[in-house]
Amino acid sequence: MSSDGARRIDQGKEPGLRLLRHTIANQRVALAIGTALVSLHQVMETLVPVAIGAIIDGPVTSGDVPTLVVALEGLAALFVVLTYSWRFGARRLVAAIEAESHRLRVTVARRILDPRGVRTSLRIGELLAVATTDAGRAAQILHVVPATAAAITAVAGAAVALLLVDVPLGLLVLLGTPAILVALDRATPLLTRRMTAQQEAVARASGLATDLVTGLRPLRGLGAEPAAARRYREASADALAATLRATRAAGVYTGTSAAVSALLSVAVAGVAGWAALAGRISVGELITVVGLAQFVVEPLGTLAALPSSWAASRASADRLSLVLHAPPLLPAGTGTPSDGRLVLRGLGYRSLRGMDLTVAPGELLGVLAHRPQDAEALADVLSGQVPPEDVRGELTVGGVPLGALDPVAARRTVLAEPHHSDLFAGTLAGNITAGMCDPSGGIPPEVLRASAAGQVADTHPDGLDQRIVDRGSSLSGGQRQRVALARALARRAPVLVLHEPTTAVDAVTEQAVAEGIARVRHDGGEHTTVVITSSPALLAVADRVVVVDDGRIVAAGTHAELAATHPTYRAAVLR
Repeated sequence: MSSDGARRIDQGKEPGLRLLRHTIANQRVALAIGTALVSLHQVMETLVPVAIGAIIDGPVTSGDVPTLVVALEGLAALFVVLTYSWRFGARRLVAAIEAESHRLRVTVARRILDPRGVRTSLRIGELLAVATTDAGRAAQILHVVPATAAAITAVAGAAVALLLVDVPLGLLVLLGTPAILVALDRATPLLTRRMTAQQEAVARASGLATDLVTGLRPLRGLGAEPAAARRYREASADALAATLRATRAAGVYTGTSAAVSALLSVAVAGVAGWAALAGRISVGELITVVGLAQFVVEPLGTLAALPSSWAASRASADRLSLVLHAPPLLPAGTGTPSDGRLVLRGLGYRSLRGMDLTVAPGELLGVLAHRPQDAEALADVLSGQVPPEDVRGELTVGGVPLGALDPVAARRTVLAEPHHSDLFAGTLAGNITAGMCDPSGGIPPEVLRASAAGQVADTHPDGLDQRIVDRGSSLSGGQRQRVALARALARRAPVLVLHEPTTAVDAVTEQAVAEGIARVRHDGGEHTTVVITSSPALLAVADRVVVVDDGRIVAAGTHAELAATHPTYRAAVLR
């Protein structure tokens, strides 16, 4: 396991234990009832061989038929209690496990979707594994606790019964069981480390697979499928190796524990046989001892296997804690922007260096970045999702510094539509209205016209009700861009940041979209729009265009002025 993985496990150690204790406390009533019922089931299981032995030594040996009938009725009642105690106890415990799994999944999902973000190095796929697989495994602590109590009850009951039959037999179980458990417990830390490493490796492979599937089309366009496949094969091989190590350790542990438990049972049966031959115990007592020796194998095996289950729950709880206790990306600001004015003073972020820019409310600003990294850095910093400590200089929105903005208010004020937008499984209309404050009024027709998303609806018999699969893969790239743009325009955000919104549409549509954005956003309104693009159609409708090169603004003016006086601008735009 890597040193980084070990460090993260150590950091999540105590929070993981607290999470498991909290999980138990949440379901304490159901857990108490379920544990009592399954423990009663084990008591009844213990009494079965005792009752059979007593029946053989009593009415069977004496030939007392009425007493035998009563004894058999009592044995039947024993089985009824045994059956229903397990049935209702297991039902309560399974319901508690499923309820806690759901609660943990919702809690992790809420943390991941928090407006302030979460500071973690985990990929999307890894976060998905934490929110699903790890949540379920952590909830299995609600199985570990009652199983432990029931197994201890069974072993203790068997030991007491054996003590009543023969003291050496009872002492053999009472002393042998703790010795076995102490010896096996020494392997628990190794199991925990192996299972944690396995879960991390599998989550990394899942995260990489998610990234590859998401970016499959760009990979094909670049011809990078072999390199991507090689990376996934390496990650998958690491996950396989970690899984084999964890499974091998668990297999050795389970096999050893089963063998040792069986040897203890054989020893009990052997000592009982010797005692019967010596005349110390009766035939009925011999049957009782043999029955108990066979019965005790199961709870001993359960006790031996529980450390493995505990290790899995503990490892998952540690991973859950990494997300639940991760610091937020953004501070808990309280400021609310007064308008859509953007001011950048000496701004530095990634490739940006000392950028000074003011965007007035109601202005449509075009930004041409000669370097893609500058465009991406500017789009990211304007989105408001960058931690203030990562930004040099000053960025204010509506007069409020970035670090003092309330994240919810900031998201209502500034909407940054990324270049690669995701669509959701559902209808075309549902994707467009997803961000609207009041979707009940439907989609404004001007939004459909401005984004050309109306054309997407017109090409399908179901129109706006057509079904879209996850990530919009049933649509072409240009159709996805138009739907995402319609969603952004429908929000009516005071500040809208668009990053190359028309790269996948034809020139005629691009011209119509450019005019539509200007019309919807800037016909008599105070909306502010920043379009980071190299599209001449979009730059032509902008009130002002700034040119960014080497992380700084190197020129500013209208599109016509820059095209006439700035050779590098003309070469980049008028292709």
